Amino acid sequence: MKRTFLALSLAALVLPAAAADLRIGMIGLDTSHVPAFTEILNNPQNKKHVPGAKVVAAFKGGSPDIESSASRVDGFTKTLVEKYGVRLYDSIEEMCKNVDAVMIESVDGRPHLAQAIPVIKAKKPLFLDKPMGGSLKDVLEIFRLAKEANVPVWSSSSLRYGKGIPAVRAGSIGKVNYAETSSPASLEKTHPDLFWYGVHGCEALFAVMGTGCESVKRGKTEDGRIEVIGKWKGGRTGIFREAKTYVGIAKGEKGEAVVGAYDGYDPLVVEVIKAFQSGIVPVKAEETIELFAFMEAADESKRRGGAEVTLAEVLKKAGK
Repeated sequence: MKRTFLALSLAALVLPAAAADLRIGMIGLDTSHVPAFTEILNNPQNKKHVPGAKVVAAFKGGSPDIESSASRVDGFTKTLVEKYGVRLYDSIEEMCKNVDAVMIESVDGRPHLAQAIPVIKAKKPLFLDKPMGGSLKDVLEIFRLAKEANVPVWSSSSLRYGKGIPAVRAGSIGKVNYAETSSPASLEKTHPDLFWYGVHGCEALFAVMGTGCESVKRGKTEDGRIEVIGKWKGGRTGIFREAKTYVGIAKGEKGEAVVGAYDGYDPLVVEVIKAFQSGIVPVKAEETIELFAFMEAADESKRRGGAEVTLAEVLKKAGK
């Protein structure tokens, strides 16, 4: 009996206790990403389960002037509370006292800045789902506040981690000189055109091209869909086109690769949890800022009848 007790005691000293799951708080329960991400994190039986964190708290949010938000927020809230036991809080400040990290999921990008401020003030690592903000100015301000407070903050579409992109980004075809990506690009009157849904394909484009975009021209494809042609430093070219599906191609020094296909939510959730655990964000602020400047410049080009617009111009106008 004594020998058994001694063995157990030694084992307890050698084997570290299992690390507790990170407690995740969600803000904005009006997008399908909310139950999808929670299922991946909270259900160990799910074949795409991502361990290490659980959604335990939420702030409901919702936008009455966006139909897709107002019509779904109650249903998604009910799912989180009844199926996953998530606790609702009346304020973001109170929720932050009871979590380790936060995901802003509001489908409406306009309240993201106001929602991010108390999270950053509480020093909680933060992931903002697409679109990061309702304007380029808001995106710049979120990153400014995060840098000032030394809080890890980042944003991404799940398309950044779609099939083919991580390998290309890691150098599988060398430096990318040309890329085309496509995605649906439905519009929402409260947001700049590409911020609402075109952000997916634009995210994929920047994931393979990286930073260095200098100017943008927006036009239309032969069938009348959005087409945005970006010029990168060194004569590189990146093109986003509106389409019914997610598809793309990247051409580099060592060959070409198919990129931009949707590959589920779990690859993104993996990166979110890794960033929460390490405090190191996988997408630098500079790249996300340039992505939103690209989309804002596309809107400005549209307003000017397809004229070329520099990213430097829209960034200056937004306060950078």
